Amino acid sequence: MGRIVLEQVTKSFGETQVIPPLDLTIEDGEFAVFVGPSGCGKSTLLRLIAGLEDTTSGKVIIDGEDVTQVSPSKRGLAMVFQTYALYPHMTVRKNIAFPMRMAGIPEDEQNKKIAAAAESLNLTDYLDRKPGQLSGGQRQRVAIGRAIVRDPSAFLFDEPLSNLDAALRVGMRLEISEMHERMKTTMIYVTHDQVEAMTMANKIVVLQAGNIEQVGSPLDLYREPRNLFVAGFIGSPKMNFIEGDEAAKHGAHTIGIRPEHIEVSSDAGTWSGVVGVSEHLGSDTFFHVHDTGLAETITVRAGGEVSFKHGDRIHLTPRQDVIHKFGPDGLRL
Repeated sequence: MGRIVLEQVTKSFGETQVIPPLDLTIEDGEFAVFVGPSGCGKSTLLRLIAGLEDTTSGKVIIDGEDVTQVSPSKRGLAMVFQTYALYPHMTVRKNIAFPMRMAGIPEDEQNKKIAAAAESLNLTDYLDRKPGQLSGGQRQRVAIGRAIVRDPSAFLFDEPLSNLDAALRVGMRLEISEMHERMKTTMIYVTHDQVEAMTMANKIVVLQAGNIEQVGSPLDLYREPRNLFVAGFIGSPKMNFIEGDEAAKHGAHTIGIRPEHIEVSSDAGTWSGVVGVSEHLGSDTFFHVHDTGLAETITVRAGGEVSFKHGDRIHLTPRQDVIHKFGPDGLRL
């Protein structure tokens, strides 16, 4: 079991409140991702769940038990940090075994759990190496293995892939997602990378200044962002926002159009503009279009075979069925 409920949880440092009153439920077996810009409170919220920070007020409830005053080691959770926190003088085997040794688990049982964790994380051939002999991705897998053998009710990941290069991040992202599919254990994952959030989560919690802006599945947030902040944060490249007369035509203060929902043509379209920087990524090309009279820059995502040069005048046609409308308060209409 791993159902986690926060009831009116707050956190203050001195006179500064970083987490205003907040309610949230993570159901057993969910993969929830806390996402938001730096300083939004996502790591603080994770640490409140783990017990590494004291709540100022409110309750943290795990599987029906109020654990607000319970020490981290008694909460049945396992945390994986951005830094691997491995013992450099110990082998991989001993690093993974460490929490079981501290808990007094018999050696036979330790060996079984180490073997199972190592096999699931492709570490079997590295059990007798020390952390200094491993790559960054392998070290992070050791840290995850150390968490797995504790049989936690939930895993808490605090930006675990930040120190890895791009290729390793993609690989580890898939490994963690596959691990969740196999284990069906509750996982809460903190990241500032909305691509990680969209590809890994079945529930995303978008945070800003300690407030929950929206909770939903990746597609819910992509298709129906609750406000301008969520609309601008979820999606890559980010949504285009247009105000003024063009928005008024749609009965809105602001309209939003995702780059992938704008068709480009050299002949005719709803709007026109001049191509600035083009980013060619193989399968996709991003055009940054100026002088449209709508916004400083309109970003368009087109197929990789579409080719316009810097300075070309092109025509843009937004798909009318996926235009997002927002009122003067920034909320979705």
